[in-house]
Amino acid sequence: MHIVNLQYAFFIIMIREIKRDELNKVKELAYAIWPIAYKDILSEEQLYYMLDAFYSIEVLQEQIEIKKHVFYLVEDELEKPLGFVSYELNSMLNKAKIHKIYVLPETQGTGIGKKLYELVKEKALEANQEAIFLNVNKYNNAKSFYEKLGFSIVKDEVIDIGNNYIMDDYVMEIKIIS
Repeated sequence: MHIVNLQYAFFIIMIREIKRDELNKVKELAYAIWPIAYKDILSEEQLYYMLDAFYSIEVLQEQIEIKKHVFYLVEDELEKPLGFVSYELNSMLNKAKIHKIYVLPETQGTGIGKKLYELVKEKALEANQEAIFLNVNKYNNAKSFYEKLGFSIVKDEVIDIGNNYIMDDYVMEIKIIS
């Protein structure tokens, strides 16, 4: 178990790898975060279609067991979940991919998202990955967060996710080994 304790102005957080039987915490967080994060970007119908498609317990289990995604959960000192990250090593040759990185809206700007990124970077460096990449919706405010971390846009990507919906994304990347 990987635990990090950080003292911010108002709370301590712990970051730890989650177990298969805790995936409901990831699902609950996604259902709390997405309607706020994507309210001005996606229709309500597409938002809930995507949540159902990406955050069912069965899909999350498949991501861990078959696709080898690694999930970490952020909790406060009372063990209240605040956010999560999932990543995959060697998603592309010598590149790690951040699949999901979300924190509750009330904790944005506290450094939690940056700590999650730093954890992925540490794990990627340990695995000799040269870069980290991710997809971000072109209209998502998180794009500026990633730019502040040093990510840059490497390409546009439109992904058909079914039901006549698409994801209109930027692929962003940061080199971590020169």
